[in-house]
Amino acid sequence: MAHEAPNSESRISLKSSTLHGSVTPVVELSRPSISIFFPIYKDERTVRQVAVKSLEVLSQICANFEVLIINDGTPDQAGQIADDLAKEFPDRVRVIHHPRNLGYGAAIRTGLANVKYDWVCFTDGDDEYDVFELFKMLPLFSFYDLIITFRYVKAYSGKRQFISWVYNVLLRFLFKTSYRDISTGFRVIRKTLISDLKLTSDSPFIGAEIAIKTMLKGYRVGEVGIQTFPREFGTGSSTTMKNILATIRDLRSTYQTVFSREYELPRNRQLSS
Repeated sequence: MAHEAPNSESRISLKSSTLHGSVTPVVELSRPSISIFFPIYKDERTVRQVAVKSLEVLSQICANFEVLIINDGTPDQAGQIADDLAKEFPDRVRVIHHPRNLGYGAAIRTGLANVKYDWVCFTDGDDEYDVFELFKMLPLFSFYDLIITFRYVKAYSGKRQFISWVYNVLLRFLFKTSYRDISTGFRVIRKTLISDLKLTSDSPFIGAEIAIKTMLKGYRVGEVGIQTFPREFGTGSSTTMKNILATIRDLRSTYQTVFSREYELPRNRQLSS
């Protein structure tokens, strides 16, 4: 069972925490309660690695925590490995299985709908993002409701970097945002926001939809620079033709929603409509 939440005076010091041979800076913070989740699809070589690192990070900084794994109909052994992790860590790890592949955005929405704790961190199952970056984001919890990351070092091919650049430029223009890297797969959100956003995307556009709707609803959004790391196997699926077409569909739908005459009306106009 999860530990009882501490009182408001409970603090955490990162002074003596040693991470992979280096000592973290001195930081005094209240202990948050955090859920980390990540979708898996053809991630059998990294699902255990991401889950164990998540548990390691959370055990050092949290009052209460969990790791939730969303199996998006993966055809490999990643789902079975996730189930084994849930048996190994029954009080900390949970698994939700989609009966078939529903898409990255659908997996993210499943995770957001099923987390327990006040803060929600989500990442990808391929370990391109290092969950230890959560230590860098932790001091920002008091200032923002959504913290998104931008990849200032990208361990990708030139083609993928170019597609990412074009995509971000397009979204900044269409949705009038200033975010450097709107769809990055590693971010933290306050749980109380989730139901207010009314997310609909099934594609990788889900990251942009979250940032855009959070901004338009007046919540506080912060950005943190991170590095990414090369995949140890296979290739990413976000730039496949199937996902590109699905992203265009969700982009169009979100654009029509947020630029409609009914979206985010002042309260008095909501009541009179």
